[in-house]
Amino acid sequence: MNNRTPLIAGNWKMHKTGAQAVEAASGLKRLVASATGVEVMIAPTFTALYQVGQVLKGSPIALAGQNLHWESQGAFTGEISAQMLADAGCSQVIVGHSERRQFFGETDETVNMKIKAALSANLTPVLCIGESETEREAGNTFSVLDKQVRDGLNGFAFDGQADIVVAYEPVWAIGTGKTATREQAQEAHLFIRNLLDSLFGKPFASTVRILYGGSVKPDNVKALMEMPDVDGALVGGASLNPETFSKLVFFND
Repeated sequence: MNNRTPLIAGNWKMHKTGAQAVEAASGLKRLVASATGVEVMIAPTFTALYQVGQVLKGSPIALAGQNLHWESQGAFTGEISAQMLADAGCSQVIVGHSERRQFFGETDETVNMKIKAALSANLTPVLCIGESETEREAGNTFSVLDKQVRDGLNGFAFDGQADIVVAYEPVWAIGTGKTATREQAQEAHLFIRNLLDSLFGKPFASTVRILYGGSVKPDNVKALMEMPDVDGALVGGASLNPETFSKLVFFND
C-alpha cells in the first residue's frame, strides 16, 4: 500500500451560472462533510470562482481554476493569471486539459510555462496528459505520454516534494461513455510513475498523485481505485451533480 491520499477532482467545464455553482457547492459541502482519508477538489467556471470559494470556506474541499495564463499580467484579453486564481481562493489549477489542447491550441510548451506560473503563485498544477483514440490504435500511447511529461515538465527540479498532480485522461474516453479498463489505466499510470522516477527520482515519483480521467462514474470508480497506481479521479460530467459526485468521494463505502 502507498501513503498517497486519494484525490477526487471535479472539472465543471463550461457549466453552471454563479447561482447554480453556489447551490451545487453547498450541496457537495454537506454531502462530503464526513469524508475521511480522501481529498476533494472542484473547478468551477472563472465567473463562479469567488462565490464558490466563499461557500467552501471552512470545508476541506479545495477550489481550482480550469486554466490560467503563463504571464502574471498584461495585454492578454480574456485570460486569467495565477495570482488572480489565488486571489479568488484557488489552491489548485488544471493545466493542459485535452479540450484546451484540442480546441484552443494548448501545446506542451505552453503547458510548461503555465505550470511554472502556477507554482510561482503557490498553486498546485494538475497536469493533464493522454492519448487520442488514433494514437492508441497506432500503438503510440506510451510515446505520447512520454513526450507530454518530458516537455510539460522540462526544466523543472523537484526536491522530493510532490508539488504537482498528474491526470491521465485518455482522450477517447472523455465524455464518450468509454472507459479504459482498470488494467489499461494501471498500465498507463505505472508508465507515468516510472518515467517521473527516471526524471526526478523515486522520492518524488512515489509521492505524486496520478489521477485517472475519462468517464469515471459511481459504478466503475471503486474498481479503478483498487489499482496500485491510480490515486484518484479527474471527473467531468459526473461531478456536476453533488449526489453523484459524492458517491465517487465515498468510493470505499
